Amino acid sequence: MFRSLAIALVAGGLLAAPAAQARDGISPGGAAALGVLGGLAVGGAIGAATADPYYPGKPVYRAPRPVYVEDEYVGPVCHFERRRYIDAYGDVYFRRVRVCE
Repeated sequence: MFRSLAIALVAGGLLAAPAAQARDGISPGGAAALGVLGGLAVGGAIGAATADPYYPGKPVYRAPRPVYVEDEYVGPVCHFERRRYIDAYGDVYFRRVRVCE
């Protein structure tokens, strides 16, 4: 709606240019330029008055949604120990044995 009003004002300025030329003695090219400049000025003023503000307004902060985080499964805790081993002949050895708790 406002665009059509601005277009009408620019067109009115262009149509009024020959009348300004007849009274003031301005050349036809200068009268057309004055009409265009007048129409642009009025259109710019109307457009600036009806436009939304440049700044977006206050920011809206929302709390984040709750997130369920399951504990990470670590598994059994294992380590190596040296244990004494006696074979069938009675010899004593020490072996590394993995022990998981």
